[in-house]
Amino acid sequence: MKLKKWIFIAILLTILYYTFIVNFFITLSIIFALYLGFKVLKFNARKKLNKLSASKELFQKSELGLFIALVAKVAKADGTVQKLEAQLIGIMFDDIAKVFDEKEKTRNIMKEIFNEEKEKDGDTKQIAQALNKELGRNKHKRKQFVAFLIQLAFVDNGISKEEEKVLRDITQELDITPAQYDDIVNKFENMIKNKQQSMSPKEAYEILGLKESDDMATVKKTYRKLIRQYHPDIISSQDKGDTYMEEATAKTQEINQAYQIIKDEKK
Repeated sequence: MKLKKWIFIAILLTILYYTFIVNFFITLSIIFALYLGFKVLKFNARKKLNKLSASKELFQKSELGLFIALVAKVAKADGTVQKLEAQLIGIMFDDIAKVFDEKEKTRNIMKEIFNEEKEKDGDTKQIAQALNKELGRNKHKRKQFVAFLIQLAFVDNGISKEEEKVLRDITQELDITPAQYDDIVNKFENMIKNKQQSMSPKEAYEILGLKESDDMATVKKTYRKLIRQYHPDIISSQDKGDTYMEEATAKTQEINQAYQIIKDEKK
């Protein structure tokens, strides 16, 4: 009887060992292997990315270079690059440069591409076609790029007729249907309307976290800090949901509206 009992316990322990202990270590090994694989892929992706900053020509042909060219087309569509547009573009350059080893060199390359492309006319569709080819089947990144271009047009008090035409040309070449484009624009408009109700000076100070006694130098410093904090980040957006860009744009608009109210009050 005792022998049977010990045999039963031995079998039970063996089952438990293989069920929990061995499988546990196998599971840990699989997790570690996946983690290691992810790190290797990330390292290779960063290595490949850093090769772009070797020359402006190489960067210009990449999806980031082509996207920056389209940013220039949208920003200059209505004749001039507005102050808030320029500020957001500068922050975008900082966001992208952060993922490169040679940050300052990369930022200068992007600035050169932007300045060159904003002065050119008639090549918007060709650039969008090249970007479409680079993106392959990545629909999510297409939508994020389009959303960023739309929010850029929105920041200077809505989309002008000229900006609308450029955006329509770009989205068509990126295989975004007119209905999909209208849907993205409507989401932006609704989000901004919800944020931009009539704002009192008191609310403006609360939004920026300021006191009425603060001087204009403090107001400007706080405003720039908040814009940098809440602006739509084209790099981070690729790991976030579809609503990220609309929410970030609406917040940027709200901060800008509050700043304008305070600036006008302190004149």
